[in-house]
Amino acid sequence: MTPSARLASAIELIDAMEATPRRPADAVANSFFRERRFIGGGDRRAISAIVWDVLRHWRRLGWWLSQAGGVPGARLLVAAEQIRKGGTVGEIGQAYVEGRFASGALTKDERYVLDRLGAFDEKEMPRAVRLEVPDWLLPLLEARFGETLEEELAAMGTEAPLDLRVNILRGTREVAAKQLAREGLHAEPTSLSPWGLRLPGRLPVTSSKTFQDGLVEIQDEGSQVLVAMVGAAPGMRVLDYCAGAGGKTLGIAMTMENRGQIVACDVSETRLNGAVRRLRRAGVHNVERHLLVSGDKWAKRRAGSFDRVLVDAPCTGTGTWRRNPDARLRLTEEDLRELTAKQADIMDRAATLVKPGGRMIYATCSVLDAENRDQITAFLKRNPAFEMVSAGTSYLPQDMADKSLLMLSPLKNGTDGFFGAVMERKAVDANSCI
Repeated sequence: MTPSARLASAIELIDAMEATPRRPADAVANSFFRERRFIGGGDRRAISAIVWDVLRHWRRLGWWLSQAGGVPGARLLVAAEQIRKGGTVGEIGQAYVEGRFASGALTKDERYVLDRLGAFDEKEMPRAVRLEVPDWLLPLLEARFGETLEEELAAMGTEAPLDLRVNILRGTREVAAKQLAREGLHAEPTSLSPWGLRLPGRLPVTSSKTFQDGLVEIQDEGSQVLVAMVGAAPGMRVLDYCAGAGGKTLGIAMTMENRGQIVACDVSETRLNGAVRRLRRAGVHNVERHLLVSGDKWAKRRAGSFDRVLVDAPCTGTGTWRRNPDARLRLTEEDLRELTAKQADIMDRAATLVKPGGRMIYATCSVLDAENRDQITAFLKRNPAFEMVSAGTSYLPQDMADKSLLMLSPLKNGTDGFFGAVMERKAVDANSCI
């Protein structure tokens, strides 16, 4: 594709995203490219790069354009992002041309708006706009990060690397790195996860033999650390209560060496069915799936029977903004209220499945205290039979294994933002009579 055709496709994709504002951008992009199979892999990556740069700077670009008298539609947003990166209106105009596969030339009004953009300084912007967060969310982020807020949010605004988890059921990290290198994918070991490999940016890993043979899975290093916090060992009974498509289930099965039993639960049959192919590819055979439905007596029959229960709770996803910058634009106060109520309910339900002496591990990919620390404090008040304990697992570096709370961020750890807490059910219930 020519640069003009790539630009036109990027504008078309942004228009499609704006037409469905509650749908995640990556889902819109996947549909967009599926319907246009003539667009090759290199062009897809180039188009996506244009679009994701706009998404990362959406509020700033919109503010600039509004100040300049323009309406922040897709055409002007793409052009304004090029100016933000140092381009000139003349250079940008060379890509806005007439033609069957082009976006059309810049109009006189568009040129007028773009010429005025240089007159505005980021220092004049409202702080929430400059930091690319909703106005209502800024105080919560300030409470969480304090003086490091701007550095933390700047790190969240960068492009995430591509992390892989080596499946040690299939081979070692060293073997996986060598096999990837033979396929032109040069990965470096991660520092926190003993199974992690990192690639610089988006690369076609899923088409590699290493991936198709089940030797590696795509998984952020922070998510791998949460798998390690579970501390699942061979022979245990483990419940992944919000398993989704089974990313963490796969990691847990690996630490259990395929011995013992894992139950992967979710409220979505589609997500659970999506795990089947992944489990087969990874060579995992100690997992059963269970669909959670209203009125289900499954949990009641299995009360107090699991050594480990992982609650990877549904959350705002504020820790994943590097990968999903559009999520900042969709998140509302009502979303947060609904999610925190759901998280508390899920924790209470999952706690009944932990056996005495067993552990519940609560995790989110959020950086907000309302979904993390505050949830744990409230849970322990409601459930005195549980207490905080250290992860105490050999999979983690010692300074992490000694902690009962885990808080990761792109700035401090180079991972997505994650939270994890380990709570143990006392061997003797504090409320029982002896």
